[in-house]
Amino acid sequence: MALLVAAVATVLGHFAPVVGGPVFGIVLGIVAGSSIPALRHDSLAPGVGFAGKTVLQLSIVVLGTGLSLAKVVQVGGGSLPVMLGTFAVALGGAFVLGRLLGINGELSTLIGVGTGICGASAIAAATAVMRPKQSNVAYAIGTIFTFNILAVLLFPPIGHLLGMTGHSFGLWSGTAVNDTSSVVAAAYSFGDGAGPYAIVVKLTRSLMIIPIVIGLALLTARRDAARQGEQVRIPWRKVVPAFLIGFLIAAALNSLGLIPTGWHDGLTFVGTFLITVALAAIGLGMRPAQLRQAGHRPLLLGALLWICVATASLGLQALTGTL
Repeated sequence: MALLVAAVATVLGHFAPVVGGPVFGIVLGIVAGSSIPALRHDSLAPGVGFAGKTVLQLSIVVLGTGLSLAKVVQVGGGSLPVMLGTFAVALGGAFVLGRLLGINGELSTLIGVGTGICGASAIAAATAVMRPKQSNVAYAIGTIFTFNILAVLLFPPIGHLLGMTGHSFGLWSGTAVNDTSSVVAAAYSFGDGAGPYAIVVKLTRSLMIIPIVIGLALLTARRDAARQGEQVRIPWRKVVPAFLIGFLIAAALNSLGLIPTGWHDGLTFVGTFLITVALAAIGLGMRPAQLRQAGHRPLLLGALLWICVATASLGLQALTGTL
């Protein structure tokens, strides 16, 4: 069922790339699971669980094949201060603003990670180690999607009003727009060569998945040990999950030129489809009532973080002389 929902979502995502297959996947999953009683049967639970966990982890490994560590080093000199700054603003803002708005830490973390790194992919990686409530995953992805659309519509005209060059706009969109498809749409809409540079910045930003997953895995393991009343001794396997090692190996293989260039588009499609399958499974296990309970505050948090990150990116570019 998750594969079937993901297949439909992928077709819809082809015709609406700004929305993307993963967002369609979780939405269609929620709709199908809520409207078709047979999909709520316990016999489907093992398959849904496998798709929502194992397939999710596999998708992160496959997406690693699109990263080139050589390009990361090449771009890093000028863009690293901006990337690290916006990343810190997203995570710090999620912690502080989430508390002020009374949002649970799990949901705040997912929205912060999605805003600070790479949208649905980062939320998927965090989900693989945090094991959050499905309603929190869905709400976080919905929030990120909302501001992806706004970024595609608003960033290009704002960039032209500010008199930005293609290089500076590429850095801005690559660090301040959440999802890769939205980065591509915004940067190529702006023109002036912004697209290729924005993509490299965005891929470099995706490497932030590594430290954040290790940190979240450590915190989750400590929390679980404390709940069980055990002494906090955490094996390295829990801190560095297998899928993260696979992600690094995949990126290293691509950087060494061992993955043919002609395979990249296909592997990117496979990785995105696997994320769509996983999110479709999460959607199948959810009910709209779970989303309604969260209210409007998570959306407000997403809006505030989006504004803070976009503003911080421009400010850091001005400070570093790249604007």
